[in-house]
Amino acid sequence: MSILNELIYNGLMRNVRVKEQIKSMIALKGITMTKLAELISQKTEESYSVSSLSQKLSRGTIPYNEVMMIADLLGFKVSYDLEE
Repeated sequence: MSILNELIYNGLMRNVRVKEQIKSMIALKGITMTKLAELISQKTEESYSVSSLSQKLSRGTIPYNEVMMIADLLGFKVSYDLEE
């Protein structure tokens, strides 16, 4: 990701729900939800469908470890900065 994209992403995504964050990451990487589901299936060696992913995102019930795995699969680094 370019420095500009990273700055825009980090600045805009602070107060956005996980659903929008993941959809933004997908868009920035230029892949589809179908491709993401395939990547998750390959990583976990378990069946993972687009429907399952969409439902978890819509309900806001996607587990933290899955969010972290998705970020990793898409090449994003999650960081926490302590505000002074």
